[in-house]
Amino acid sequence: MDELQDVQLTEIKPLLTNKNARNFQDFDCQEHDIETPQGVLHVTMRGTPKGNRPVILTYHDIGLNHKSCFNTLFNFEDMQEITHHFAVVHVDAPGQQEAAPPFPTGYVYPTMDQLAEMLPSVLTHLKVNSVIGIGVGAGAYILTRFALNNPSLVEGLVLINVDPCAEGWMDWAASKLSGWTSNLVDIVMAHHFSTNELTENQELIQTYRLHIAQDINQENLGLFCASYSSRRDLEMERPILGLNEDTVNTLICSSLLVVGDTSPAVEAVVECNSRLNPSKTTLLKMADCGGLPQVVQPGKLAEAFKYFVQGMGYIPTASMTRLARSRTQSSSSMGSPEGSHTRNLNNSQLEGAGSTTALDNQTRPQTMEVSC
Repeated sequence: MDELQDVQLTEIKPLLTNKNARNFQDFDCQEHDIETPQGVLHVTMRGTPKGNRPVILTYHDIGLNHKSCFNTLFNFEDMQEITHHFAVVHVDAPGQQEAAPPFPTGYVYPTMDQLAEMLPSVLTHLKVNSVIGIGVGAGAYILTRFALNNPSLVEGLVLINVDPCAEGWMDWAASKLSGWTSNLVDIVMAHHFSTNELTENQELIQTYRLHIAQDINQENLGLFCASYSSRRDLEMERPILGLNEDTVNTLICSSLLVVGDTSPAVEAVVECNSRLNPSKTTLLKMADCGGLPQVVQPGKLAEAFKYFVQGMGYIPTASMTRLARSRTQSSSSMGSPEGSHTRNLNNSQLEGAGSTTALDNQTRPQTMEVSC
């Protein structure tokens, strides 16, 4: 058996090249305001659906919109190689899009469950049959709820900083107390970034503090934050293999959980991991990364996403980078038979997403964890 070699990916940071620059630009996109039974959603679409392939559907976190949450990742060169094969639909939560007007007096913001219920109308309007979702924070929660309610519409999920739990009483009390001494921007920043990040990565912090304070309507943001803090528990349960896979409430699609090793969301993501089917789930912990891995480490995340969709049977091997091809050839020596479950391909390839340490215990029903 050939020994696998660790490969360290060299990271390029394309966004923050100038101090305080906010370069959240869309390219070649079509914008839609789509009526749903729960209200209007602002949606931005890149490209056109490719045959029967799913569309990549994104949903952002609180304090962000689709541009500030995802454009660094989707404008990254390696990610554009992937999106050449897929159309992309970016969803902005109500009132969170750029230049959104304030809601009228008395407006009742949708609950998190209602935000998930708006998505089937988006797919119907755009004539989309299925999706691969990428969500961050609140957006990850919404996409998970959407997948639980509509499993036939979701082929895969990439969940960054997902929290499957309802906000506990102590969390609620702490948020109320902090609200007396902190403004909304500070609260949202603490949601995204660890204490160390807030003090050490000044360029990134200043960029996003200005964005949250100046580019997002503050009243609308407050409503979205209140909706997220009132979320229900997702009530998922890890299935017992061979016993209740078909009856337990959990995700049935392939799932990639992503969290930075210094993110405030680490415990929540680990909890979500414990509730998912281990044969369909990978947990990716990104080293030297905090609360916004799609911004700070877009190259590593793009590489991991490539392996994820290839494990689902999309994107031909011929289009892989030289690094990925060499890693896949090395991994093939481990004895995975051709045509085996896509889970095996997915895991062996994800080991190449950086300098990695994998805990792949095939003899036990344990979700694979990869650190990069």
